[in-house]
Amino acid sequence: MAGFAAIEKTLGMDIALDPDEILVRKSGANLQRGLETVGGHLFLTDQRLVFRPHGFNVQSGVTDIPLADIVGTRLAWTKLFGKIPLAPNTLEVQTAAGVEFAFVVSRRTEWASALEACLPDT
Repeated sequence: MAGFAAIEKTLGMDIALDPDEILVRKSGANLQRGLETVGGHLFLTDQRLVFRPHGFNVQSGVTDIPLADIVGTRLAWTKLFGKIPLAPNTLEVQTAAGVEFAFVVSRRTEWASALEACLPDT
């Protein structure tokens, strides 16, 4: 992400911010990627939702979702083997392209409210 002027140091992770971008919320999180639950950190800015995985995960790519691409959110349960409900701690994010992301976060209701407040009016 060349051209970003500011670096936000948080929770041992870096996220590059555009000069006019504002960090709204951040915390540790997991992202379900197929069979792997990827540990890392989730960042919400006034322009995008970014998941940055820890370096020791098998799937180590950064997920960067522009807020303009998000069409919905939903509170969900973390499920064992995709079937057995374990805990009500997942925030699902749907994009206009039909891609769904499942983030396991503490205080998912607060995350959902913050994300919804940042979404552009459609």
